[in-house]
Amino acid sequence: MPPPPPPAAPEPPPSPAPSPAPGKKSAGRDLRAAIGVGVGLGAVVLAALFVVKAVFVGIVVVAVVVGLWELTSRLAESKGLHAPLVPLALGGTAMVIAGYTSGTTGAWIAMALTVLAVLVWRMAQPPEDYLRDVTAGVFAAFYVPFLATFVVLMLAADDGPRRVLVFLLLTVVSDTGAYAVGWRFGRHKLAPRISPGKTREGLMGAITFAMVAGALLMQFYIDGGHWWQGLLLGLAVAASATLGDLGESMIKRDLGIKDMGTLLPGHGGIMDRLDSLLPTAPIAWLLLSAFVGQS
Repeated sequence: MPPPPPPAAPEPPPSPAPSPAPGKKSAGRDLRAAIGVGVGLGAVVLAALFVVKAVFVGIVVVAVVVGLWELTSRLAESKGLHAPLVPLALGGTAMVIAGYTSGTTGAWIAMALTVLAVLVWRMAQPPEDYLRDVTAGVFAAFYVPFLATFVVLMLAADDGPRRVLVFLLLTVVSDTGAYAVGWRFGRHKLAPRISPGKTREGLMGAITFAMVAGALLMQFYIDGGHWWQGLLLGLAVAASATLGDLGESMIKRDLGIKDMGTLLPGHGGIMDRLDSLLPTAPIAWLLLSAFVGQS
């Protein structure tokens, strides 16, 4: 009898998938869609900002309402927290409009009335988990519409569109610097348990890019501004934008989700784009008011 054939050599194990480069935050996203949506949103915002201020206020209101819807939906799905959306949306709209028309006093009054409305609205339901739900509602009211009010407070100044543009540009430049430097040189994790993609090198890139851009914008674009003020503004924006990004990452980790929504292809939801902007708005408003006045 012929000898049995030799056993087939075992197939080599599949090679592991390449790991993403350190600090690369866009892994797994559609880059073309992200760029297209980003450019489209930027064009709409800029057109509204420099054509009619009221239209830009309307865009802020829409972003606030959609952001509240995303946040309250995720809280309900993941944690069973039922923050009442109707009084939050109405109160958030009132907050933004009051901030633009009546300044900080109007914004604070609208915030207080929104909290009261959340407390009363929730009374129509059974008392179980009342404190949990109203606490979530107060958090949502502060986190989204109240912080967004500082954008329209900047807009209300005589050179408001320029101030808002500086705020937006510095936040974008900070995020871009963090991404570019972190992707190329990132080796040391900044907060691995919160956002594994962020690196200390990326933070240094955010600070450097934002400080340079801030110095140029304050010196050549804002009337009465000086380059050293731009350095301080850029540093503050880089810090607040990074903390804002980490803060929303902390929320999403607690909720066990990747994105707050799916409305913007390649980006996630509205809240995934507002994470850096919301906490940066009051910082930018405060520093610009201190440097060049509020009117």
